[in-house]
Amino acid sequence: MSGEMWTPELAILRGFPTEAERQQWKQEGIVGSESGSFLQLLLEGSYESIFLNSVTQNILNAMTVAEEGIDSYLEKQIVTFLDYSTDLEKSERQQLIFLLGVSSLQLFVQSNWTGPPVDLHPQDFLPSVLFQQFSEAKGLDAVVLSLLILDGESVYSLTLKPILLLLARVILVNVRHKLTAIQSLPWWTLRYVNIHQQLLEERSPQLFALAEYCIDQVMKLENLFVDDSGRYLAVQFHLECAYIFLCYYEYKKAKDQFNVAKNIGKLQINLTGALGKRTRFQENYVAQLILDVRREGDVFPGYELSPAPTPQEHLTNNFELNDDTVLNETQLADCEQFQMPDLCAEELAVILGVCTNLQKNNPVHKLTEVELLAFTSYLLSQPKFWAIQTSALILRTKLEARSTRRMERAVRQTQALADQFEDKTTSVLERLKIFYCCQVPPHWAIQCQLAGLLFELGCTGSALQIYEKLEMWEDVVICYERAGQHGKAEEILRQELEKKETPSLYCLLGDVLRDHSYYDKAWELSRHRSARAQRSKGLLHLRNREFKACVECFECSVKINPIQLTSLLMCIFKVLKILVRAVIDGVTDRSGDVATGLRGKLQELFGRITSRVTNDGEIWRLYAQVYGNGQSEKPDENEKAFQCLSKAYKCDTQSSGWEKDMTSFKEVVQRALGLAHVAIKCSKNKSSPQEAVQVLSSIRLNLRGLLSKAKQLFTDVASGEISSELADEIAAMDTLVIELQDLSNLFRNQY
Repeated sequence: MSGEMWTPELAILRGFPTEAERQQWKQEGIVGSESGSFLQLLLEGSYESIFLNSVTQNILNAMTVAEEGIDSYLEKQIVTFLDYSTDLEKSERQQLIFLLGVSSLQLFVQSNWTGPPVDLHPQDFLPSVLFQQFSEAKGLDAVVLSLLILDGESVYSLTLKPILLLLARVILVNVRHKLTAIQSLPWWTLRYVNIHQQLLEERSPQLFALAEYCIDQVMKLENLFVDDSGRYLAVQFHLECAYIFLCYYEYKKAKDQFNVAKNIGKLQINLTGALGKRTRFQENYVAQLILDVRREGDVFPGYELSPAPTPQEHLTNNFELNDDTVLNETQLADCEQFQMPDLCAEELAVILGVCTNLQKNNPVHKLTEVELLAFTSYLLSQPKFWAIQTSALILRTKLEARSTRRMERAVRQTQALADQFEDKTTSVLERLKIFYCCQVPPHWAIQCQLAGLLFELGCTGSALQIYEKLEMWEDVVICYERAGQHGKAEEILRQELEKKETPSLYCLLGDVLRDHSYYDKAWELSRHRSARAQRSKGLLHLRNREFKACVECFECSVKINPIQLTSLLMCIFKVLKILVRAVIDGVTDRSGDVATGLRGKLQELFGRITSRVTNDGEIWRLYAQVYGNGQSEKPDENEKAFQCLSKAYKCDTQSSGWEKDMTSFKEVVQRALGLAHVAIKCSKNKSSPQEAVQVLSSIRLNLRGLLSKAKQLFTDVASGEISSELADEIAAMDTLVIELQDLSNLFRNQY
């Protein structure tokens, strides 16, 4: 972009001005202007006052309103002001509209993410004649929500003040080409993308394309990231880019952006070991995993360009564990060895970003949980900023929900996080500090997390109450289905459809009843724009083995929205299962060709898939089947199958909670027994006895580990006997352990 940057733009991005900037604005005459008045209100967090200002009222109000959409009306009013108003200079008109767009986005975030609740209504700033076509305010909200649907993906139905996001989109997206005086506009458009995407059911290709364009435009702003101020902003920008890429499954790009932010701050962030105690009765210090953060030099010499810490009494309370055994935090033997530097907002946000990246790129596993808890403990040891504190506490509650000793705190903490939205003691300005660098979830997502915790504890009624209040009907259906109340799930969906018909509700009813007619109804109701309807219809065809119709539905769904990774992975997996079965059974297609001839191509396909998806046990098992599942006449194919089955077993045992449920435990045992038989077969074709012993020893350790877990978890306290349900599995494992030991001894005699 050409030309000089408007002086206050850096302060607006940062969220606050320095004293030097205030003096400069006075000298340049910004303070006494109309835009200066808007600027002051924006930086004070008085966003509602901007909408009640007479200038805003004049911009958004027209004497007559034509029959048009509300988005068209807003755009026409703004363009008219920008192009034809004679009261102000062109540059100042652009500044006012820009400030209105930013205020609209910030107020929308306050309404749905940070709180406290906003007492502003569309009637306060839009002409009354515009509301004549709506019977009530909810009617306007419904129309606006329909305008926010992108790529056939619906918007959360209870989104508050959606008109604010629509106005932000009109200004920051639709008329951005007219705001040439504002160089930082693409960065604010990127922030709009981040917020809008979080409202949608699936990822939007439109928003991702816009995000990539905005990132490219901001990178071209040469004067944005210069001097001390630029370093702080550069860290924030790269963190925001990283979260955008994470959202759209661009994990490598996200990692690169997190690394750039970390390198700008010259932070060394490492997980390391230190002697410490975790329980009250521990006598000796043992190795504990902790986070060690060090600075390389003084990159940020003064903190006047970084947000000032929020007083601790205005942050969400970090609850004590209060357990009779586990300490609230690790007690280190030598606290002086790992002194924490006093970190600024950007540095803490970088640590949170590295933590988030670790979580997204690793399987759910006990080791990963311990690593993530080391990050959250570090972040919570420096309680300074609402957004960082909230993000760290939310992550910790998710991790602690899997621990019986920490579950109670997880519930209490999540309840406090949900309640803080209504609390008015912490100003929105404090809550918005470093907000866009933290990916704080919207307040209804936190309430949904609370409902999930209650459901896991068996408090189904309380969980249902929250889900119904949030109108999260899919979760309501899941609750009833798991409770075995299938009729109740159908009943509540029909009740909601009587109030208002929506494509989402019809899709859910189709899921419950497995009836195509409801997906067809959703498709028609959405005017052929619901990707979900075609996706669900395709899955039902797949379940019924109607493959041609299944493919047609998936193709239609992907044409509407190509970025449906979460949903389509399941569909792809089911298609892969069918392909594998067709190749193994030698199914003949309509041309008379036998599918067995595709074995080589299928092996190549699985090689590519497993190079990208390494932590899915089911995919590894399918890969093993393509190589004969260890029952081939060719030793090299058996070896390949053994490698795949070994990786599948590793994925199984790294998943969370598999050993706590009898059914899943027996399933893992059966797979371990099968793996052992394949290992015995492969050992006989090894090139050296040492290799054979290594394979057999590894499998023997697996079985011994399972035997130990069985005794630990499924032994009756009164009788001291292992559950009879596992009798056959225990006997089989004992026999195989002896066989593996004997075979290993035979190979050792050949050394």
